[in-house]
Amino acid sequence: MEQYTKDILTSRVYDVARETPLEHAPALSSRLENRILLKREDLQQVFSFKLRGAYNKISALSESERAKGVIAASAGNHAQGVALSARKLGIRSLIVMPKTTPDIKVSSVRSLGGEVVLHGSSYDDAYSHAIKLAGEQGMTFIHPYDDREVIAGQGTVAMEILRQHSGELHALFVPVGGGGLIAGMAAYVKNLRPDIKVIGVEPDDAPSMHQALAHGERVCLEHVGIFADGVAVRQVGEEPFRIARQCVDEMILVSTDEICAAIKDIFDDTRSIAEPAGALAVAGVKKYVQREGIKGRNIAAVLSGANMNFDRLRHVAERAELGERREALIGVTIPERPGSFRRFCGIVGLRAITEFNYRYSDPDAAHVFVGVQMQSGDSEKDDLIARLQSADYPVVDMTDNEMAKMHVRYMVGGHAGQADHELLYRFEFPERPGALLRFLTRMGQNWNISLFHYRNHGADFGRILVGIQVPPPERGAFLRFLDELGYSYRDETRNPAYELFLK
Repeated sequence: MEQYTKDILTSRVYDVARETPLEHAPALSSRLENRILLKREDLQQVFSFKLRGAYNKISALSESERAKGVIAASAGNHAQGVALSARKLGIRSLIVMPKTTPDIKVSSVRSLGGEVVLHGSSYDDAYSHAIKLAGEQGMTFIHPYDDREVIAGQGTVAMEILRQHSGELHALFVPVGGGGLIAGMAAYVKNLRPDIKVIGVEPDDAPSMHQALAHGERVCLEHVGIFADGVAVRQVGEEPFRIARQCVDEMILVSTDEICAAIKDIFDDTRSIAEPAGALAVAGVKKYVQREGIKGRNIAAVLSGANMNFDRLRHVAERAELGERREALIGVTIPERPGSFRRFCGIVGLRAITEFNYRYSDPDAAHVFVGVQMQSGDSEKDDLIARLQSADYPVVDMTDNEMAKMHVRYMVGGHAGQADHELLYRFEFPERPGALLRFLTRMGQNWNISLFHYRNHGADFGRILVGIQVPPPERGAFLRFLDELGYSYRDETRNPAYELFLK
């Protein structure tokens, strides 16, 4: 760790990077009853910390290496850091990006002087092709996180924090993808201030470092969620893992809703919009403070990036209230008789209704999908559910039901009585031209599609909900077909939201 400290102190990052401020977040601090400090890496000229490590690595290349140029694989922030750094040093840069990369990111890399090659549908595809091109053209591959000089460059974030805040600091929260940022920061902090906790934060659907530390070895996740695409890494780097085992105190996992709530918290205090990966640390702070019940401490969180696709803001706004536990989604069965609907509304009381979906079901009962604004979080929700149940209303709490939040709330329309042998599946597929048509074509070749819902969220992956009529004798063939299809999928046939509103 002493060597890393020296490397960080002598890193050549400030030709392109700026020393970003460590800002007090007054509203968040007041709510959490601790002093929350935000390290504003979203204010870098590429809106991310990534240029630090990229420049430190590239600036250390020999003249002969510089002459042959550099190459990287990335769908976002690392690509921009490499392109900017290479332009600053007068070096050719080639960036391999998946074909699914949004146009705004491709255009950004090109505007920074990088040559772009679009290849494959995932980071792994782009990475393999970049390694191949590096060998063929003699270029130097710039790894986004598993490289000592890259790690040292990222570690300058910690160097600035300790210089900007020399007093008591209870904990430092860092977003984790491949592990380069937390490795550099943890090595520096633990060498100079071992009293400060270093806590990593990951999405609960991409827990690569959490799983690696739990198992004592690097693991390769079969699938990672793509909402926080900046940290959607299946396996952490070898060197970051080695450092994390020695220097990271804890890993915290947060949900998509909690990330969305953190984006809103950051906006409320800074009027800046963090990307999902950039808001991870704040989401982790909130979860940690609630769990530990601490008050009056100084806590720092790295706001690591702000490369947000504008189209995703709708999704973030919808989920932020759920993440803050200020909205409850419930399904309620009410009797079909005069006055029952008014009685139900009377129990809900003066609470604001955020969403209401109703569909006549049969002569005896109707199902209501309702969103209710909450002031006191889960305790208020539990009290409302208990009051409804005491009035003999069957209730299903769907606040944490992913399928209900992603699909059913937008398509409640009644049951399909003639859809015999219907199975319900949720899929993710690469969002690229022709992907939806290909999916529909392949899905419809053997079995009837009885339900379909797709909604574009401005992400690299599309999400769809599909009902397929599959007679019992054909279930084995259908499951084999799903595996051959090659898309991530989940069986939702027994989901209570489906049972109530769609089956």
